[in-house]
Amino acid sequence: MLLPEFDYHEPSTLEEACAVMTALGKCAILLAGGTDLLVRMKKKDLVPDHLVSLGSIDQLKELKVSGRKVQIGALVTVGQIAESERLGDVLPALCQGALNLGSPLVRNLATIGGNIVSARPAADLPPPLMAYGARVILASEKRERTFALEDFFKGPGETVMESGEILTQISLDVPPPHSGAAYLKLGKRKALEISLVNVASFIHLNGPDGVVDSARIVMGAVGPKPLRAFSAERLLAGEKPSDHLFEAAGKAAADESSPIDDFRGSAEYRRTMVSVLTVRTLRSALARARKK
Repeated sequence: MLLPEFDYHEPSTLEEACAVMTALGKCAILLAGGTDLLVRMKKKDLVPDHLVSLGSIDQLKELKVSGRKVQIGALVTVGQIAESERLGDVLPALCQGALNLGSPLVRNLATIGGNIVSARPAADLPPPLMAYGARVILASEKRERTFALEDFFKGPGETVMESGEILTQISLDVPPPHSGAAYLKLGKRKALEISLVNVASFIHLNGPDGVVDSARIVMGAVGPKPLRAFSAERLLAGEKPSDHLFEAAGKAAADESSPIDDFRGSAEYRRTMVSVLTVRTLRSALARARKK
C-alpha cells in the first residue's frame, strides 16, 4: 500500500514547529516515530494534507535524571527507555512497559510521545507512567500547558490537546524511599501482542516494614482510557501489606474496570485477569519497596 500524497515539513526548532502547526491547523498531523501514523495513512484511515516531522528538534530527544526529577522528551524512543540503566534504577515499571511494547524494530522507532498521544486504551506506557504520577507538557505558539497524565486522556484516540499543540515532555518525580512499582500485561501471545489487559501498581510504605502510605493502580485495555482503581487504592491506604489485602484490592480493581467483549477476549475474562494482574503487580511493587 502506498502513502497518500501530502506536503512534508521538517522544522528544526520547537518554536518553528509550533508556528507551522498554528498556520496549518487541522490540515496537518505531527510525525514522530511513525509506527502507528504511517500504517494508518497507508490504510487511508488518515489522509492529512500536511505532515510535520519533529525528527530534527533535538530538545525533544533529551532524557534527563537530575536530583529528584526525571524529564523525558517526547521523541525519546521506547527502545531507549527499555535499555536505560538510569531509568531502570528509578522507574523500573516504566522500563517493563517499554520492553513489552512490540518488537525491537518497533521499539527503536516508536516514541514515548507517540505512544501517549495516540491515546489507545491498550497502550503499554500510559499505565506505568500514570502509576508514577507523570505529567505531560504541551506547547503551542501562544502558551505552554501542563497536565497530570491521567487528566490528559478523554477516550479512545481523544486527548485534551488543542489544534496547534505539541507534546514536548513527560515529567516525573523520582519515587521516594520505601516505594516500588510494577507492570504486567496479558496478551494471546508472549510477545508482539496488543494487551488484553495491562496493570501497573505503585506502593509507597511509611517504612521498610510499615503500612501502605499511598498506592496507585492503573488498568489498561479495560475501558475507553487507562483507568485508576480508586476503590482498590483506598483499601490499601493505611494497611499492612498482605496477600489477603492484595486479593481484596484485586477484586476491587476488577469491579472498577469496564471491559468489552471482542474477538481477542471476553469482558468476563478480562475482568478476572484485572484481579490477577493487580495482585501480581502489587506483590512485585511491595518487594521493590522493601528493598529501598
